[in-house]
Amino acid sequence: MKSLLLPPINNPLEGKARTPIAFIQAMVIAYQYYGIDPANALALAKISPAQLSNARNRVTAAQMEIMSAVAMQELDDEALGWFSRRLPWGTYGMLCRASLTSTHLAIALKRWCRHHQLLTEDLVLKLDIHEDQAVLSCELNQVPAPLQEFCLVTNFRYILSYACWLIDSRIQLFSATFPYPAPEHADVYPHLFSGEIKFNEPCAQLSFDVRYLKLPIRRDERELNQMLQRAIAVTVHPYRRDRLLLQQIRRLLQQDLSKNWTAESLAQHFHLSLRSLHRHLQEEGASLQQLKDEARRHQASKLLHRSQLPIKHIAQQVGFKNEKSFSRAFRTWTGQTPQAFRQLS
Repeated sequence: MKSLLLPPINNPLEGKARTPIAFIQAMVIAYQYYGIDPANALALAKISPAQLSNARNRVTAAQMEIMSAVAMQELDDEALGWFSRRLPWGTYGMLCRASLTSTHLAIALKRWCRHHQLLTEDLVLKLDIHEDQAVLSCELNQVPAPLQEFCLVTNFRYILSYACWLIDSRIQLFSATFPYPAPEHADVYPHLFSGEIKFNEPCAQLSFDVRYLKLPIRRDERELNQMLQRAIAVTVHPYRRDRLLLQQIRRLLQQDLSKNWTAESLAQHFHLSLRSLHRHLQEEGASLQQLKDEARRHQASKLLHRSQLPIKHIAQQVGFKNEKSFSRAFRTWTGQTPQAFRQLS
């Protein structure tokens, strides 16, 4: 047996077991298609026959990483039996290299979609760009039914994780839709995809803020070579930093200043833990109170300059309970009272 490249994992059983055993079962089906025994891969990943047979079981991210790496090499198929032809070991690394020289994310994703179709027409990826959102769709042709869910989820994770890595930013999704009923392990999907999760939809799609497409590529050849040594880990573990989060929070606050957004409600809205939200803000040198004040100051200044609304009404529109507290805050922000600011505008 040829030597295998294994991820440097000491104990595959460490960590939370969240990955559905159904994804491991799909890889076992791929072994069966090729007439190869999966026993070695299962043993290296420390997955027992009893564990494999129970559809309710879960495995750790490390077990998933080991099983995937071994299966891709033993089958010499990075597509893991999904397509009518093999995608030999190293294929997805080639796709990464083909888009690395792009100037910004939109070009990189278009290249990935186009180049993937040169490899196989069994899966068609398409990027549509609208005024305020981008939509990445995936259509399956001739993929065996037992492998369709694993194929869709994995390919979406491949391209999404690589896109996040390219721009060094988490990409917050608006939604992720899938053309099949909610599986028994549907609770794992929010760990794989942010935003609203929908099943029984007409097609498989990921939608996200179009502004991510304008972000520049931040990686080079040296970093790519390092990443490819643990590429599956990049796919398995969600990216944490979001370079657009501050802009998204600003826009959300400005949409309705009368709503009392708290750190807890914002974290829930963006599908983040409270700790992650605070970490993001700290990395950007901002606080929620600063962002609220910024949004209120911007809207108040605009209303004072462009309207004849009474100051009491402006105070209410920008989230203050009374005119006195608004005037005090406005003077702190600008060094002027609202009345003086309006007269000088």
